[in-house]
Amino acid sequence: MRLSWIAIGPVAAACALLSACVGGRPIHYYTINHPAVAVAAPKPDGPVLVIGRITTPEALEDGRIQYRAGNNEAGVYEYHRWMERPSAMVQDLLLQALRASGRCRQVLEASSTAEGDYLVRGRLREFAEIDDPGIQTRVSLRLELVDRKAGAVIWDRDYNRDAPVDGKTMNEVVLSMEHNLQQVISEAASAIAAAAADRGPQ
Repeated sequence: MRLSWIAIGPVAAACALLSACVGGRPIHYYTINHPAVAVAAPKPDGPVLVIGRITTPEALEDGRIQYRAGNNEAGVYEYHRWMERPSAMVQDLLLQALRASGRCRQVLEASSTAEGDYLVRGRLREFAEIDDPGIQTRVSLRLELVDRKAGAVIWDRDYNRDAPVDGKTMNEVVLSMEHNLQQVISEAASAIAAAAADRGPQ
């Protein structure tokens, strides 16, 4: 069962009544925060990483929060949306986590002028509320590390993680999604930094 209208129905109804004169229900926006972590100093002789594109299915690109009920039914919450595209949030979290690792000389955002030893790229396959069984959230993310000089993938991994939702409100769903994504990014950044550091600058 979709939880948002049950959990926030009275609030949503009140908001709808209050906003009727301006053309409909308000849209609620959410964001993913950075975890509080200690930041290590850059490694002067470490590799330089470039954070490249994180692709997503088309349904994730418009920012509406997704839900899934069962194996085949999927939908979106029209009035609950991300402030940024999920792909951009993943890129930003990866950038900060890899910089904090202290195993790289630099970690750069991808651009036409960004030069580095390795490129991090990937695909966010799923970032959604899961309603069967119970209420959970799911992150499904594939990441690759590419040797830019050789043009070869030197490391790749799939991350699939479900996490419980402690409650029935949309805020609690978002908190679970935030924690879930932070955990995946933390684990992935540690593995990527180790793989790059082991090979060293190119």
